[in-house]
Amino acid sequence: MTDNTPQMISLTDAAAVHVKTLVDQSDEPVLGLRVAISTKGCSGLSYVFEYAKEKKPFEEEIDTKGVKVFIDPMATMYLVGAEMDYVEEKMKSGFVFNNPNEKSRCGCGESFNV
Repeated sequence: MTDNTPQMISLTDAAAVHVKTLVDQSDEPVLGLRVAISTKGCSGLSYVFEYAKEKKPFEEEIDTKGVKVFIDPMATMYLVGAEMDYVEEKMKSGFVFNNPNEKSRCGCGESFNV
């Protein structure tokens, strides 16, 4: 039986490729990338990334496009329905979220508000 429940977040192809690159380049064995939310920045909340060496209790596990992303349980209510992308621009590169839960974002793009 196939589970048709939509994943909490989706990853673009570019995000999946970059997660795989990070995991492959890690100095230690890791399962994937962990996404969390921190209270900081001028808008109040910020996305935080770290290597996931193991799945922690109550974490959502997104297994898609050959990579694993673990969602911190405190971040789930902020990330439901979001799309994680990776962009490279002339002066910066990094993961970005197209997040329908965001109400506003600071001018520098480093933090958001729900």
